[in-house]
Amino acid sequence: MMVFSTMIYREMKRFMHSKARVIGSLVNPIIWLVLFGKGWSGAFNFPGASMIFGGVDYMTYLVPGIVAMTVFNMSFIQGITIIWDKQFGFIKEILVAPASREEAILGRITGGAITAMIQGVIILALSFFITSSLKLSGVIPTLGLSFIVGLAVAGMGVAIAMRMGSMEGFQMIMTMIMLPMTFLSGAFYPVKTMPNWMQWLAKVNPLTYAVDGSRYYLSGIAPTFSLTTDWIVLSGLAVIFMGIAVIEFRKATID
Repeated sequence: MMVFSTMIYREMKRFMHSKARVIGSLVNPIIWLVLFGKGWSGAFNFPGASMIFGGVDYMTYLVPGIVAMTVFNMSFIQGITIIWDKQFGFIKEILVAPASREEAILGRITGGAITAMIQGVIILALSFFITSSLKLSGVIPTLGLSFIVGLAVAGMGVAIAMRMGSMEGFQMIMTMIMLPMTFLSGAFYPVKTMPNWMQWLAKVNPLTYAVDGSRYYLSGIAPTFSLTTDWIVLSGLAVIFMGIAVIEFRKATID
C-alpha cells in the first residue's frame, strides 16, 4: 500500500502547489453558476416555472448539476497529467521501479478523484451562499457520489491517455466526450424534457446518474432513476474503467 498512498500524496501535493490549476478549475463552474444560473433564473421567474424543475427554483435545480460537472471535468483532466508524466519521464521511472504497477495507477486515479472531489466541495460550499434552498443533510451522500464518479471518470481519462502521446490530441478527445456528456446529463434541464432519442443517450451517460442522485440529496427532487440504480451504475462503471486503466498500464512499455 506504500506505492498507492505515495501516488495519492503526490497528486494532492501537485494539485495544491499549482495555483493556476486551482484557480482555473474553480472559475469555470463559478461562471456557470453566476452568469448562466442567475441569467436563466430570471428567465424562469414566472408562475408555474418551478414545476418544470421538480418544484424548486432554477438555481436550486442547477447547483447539483454544476457540482457533478465540476468533479467530472476535473477527474477527466487526470489523463492530461498522465501524458505530461509520459513526456517528462516520470511514467518511465514507475515502470522500471520495483513497485506494483497496479498500486501506482490506482493511486493516481484515486488521487485524481480526491482532488476533483475537493473542488466539488468548494463549489458546493459557495453555492450555499447563492441559494438558501439546498439541503445541508445532502452534502455527505453527494460527496460519496462525487468520489465514485471521480474514480470512474479519472479511470476513463487515464485509460485513454495511456494510448496517446499528444496532449493536444487528448484535449480534443476530452472536448468531444465532455461536452455531449455534460449536456445529456440533465445538469441544465430535465432529462424528461429532452427528445426521445436524447433521453436514450442520457441513459447511457454516467454523468446522468451522478446528477440524478446529487439533485435528490441536495434539492429533494424525486430522482429520474432510483437511488439504488444511481449508486450501482456509478460503482460498476468505476470498477470497469479503473480495471481498463490497470490493464492499459500493465501493457505499457518503456520507449
